[in-house]
Amino acid sequence: MTEIKTFREVSILWKEEKRKLVKLSTISAYAVILENHLLGYFGDCTKVIEEDFVQNFVYEKLNTGLNQKTVKDFLIVLKMVYRYGVKMGVMEHCDWDIKYPISKERKGIEVLSLTNQRKLISFVSDNFTFRNLGIMLCLHSGMRIGEVCALQWKDIDISQGVIYVRRTIERIYIIENDVRRTELVISTPKTQNSIREIPLSKELIRLLKPLKKVVNDTFYVLTNESNPTEPRTYRNYYKSILEKLNIPHLKFHCLRHSISSFSLKTNDLQNLNLRQVTI
Repeated sequence: MTEIKTFREVSILWKEEKRKLVKLSTISAYAVILENHLLGYFGDCTKVIEEDFVQNFVYEKLNTGLNQKTVKDFLIVLKMVYRYGVKMGVMEHCDWDIKYPISKERKGIEVLSLTNQRKLISFVSDNFTFRNLGIMLCLHSGMRIGEVCALQWKDIDISQGVIYVRRTIERIYIIENDVRRTELVISTPKTQNSIREIPLSKELIRLLKPLKKVVNDTFYVLTNESNPTEPRTYRNYYKSILEKLNIPHLKFHCLRHSISSFSLKTNDLQNLNLRQVTI
């Protein structure tokens, strides 16, 4: 076997080791960070990576406009690979005390205003489709976009009054040697705490109960078909609705934050025209 000398060579072995322990989406994220950010800077390093070199890397990345959290994520991967190299006896241990500029005042969490929440709900009520049902579910439950895209009718239990969040869907970027491709992956949520049961409101139970009697339990809620829609497609759909309603663009994730301020009258959901739903 060729003698391992460089950080790049260590990273290849580290990825193979990690592949046995983490989800495909996680190893894919590591590979992208390595390929796009770390290997070009540290790839040819041997023996020891000095603190000053890492500090310069941090400053360069911050100067390109990346935020501190993103750069810190890069360093997490850098440290994992470097420690693996130390464990192998290829790299020499070196502590890094990395400095970051004083952060600017953090922006508040973006949420839909109550007026825009009502405007969005009114649109969904007057133009009821399964895709629009997903927006309703997210506003009421705080589900993430990958979770609602992976939601099947069997995950909604009317008798118990809960939604079971068991899966998420995402398109991941896979780097294998010189091959670059993307793959749509359905897997368990990112953390154990994300596998959860979310109580259904009385309004959602009233809405979902007649649908549950006629839908196929194995179908996905957003498509009412055997194939799901992917987050990127659904995010673009959500964006088009905001534009149509002249609502300032907010990321889909803001629906998750908006749940804490979500307050609608009971009859807001009673006006839904279910006759527009095509089963």
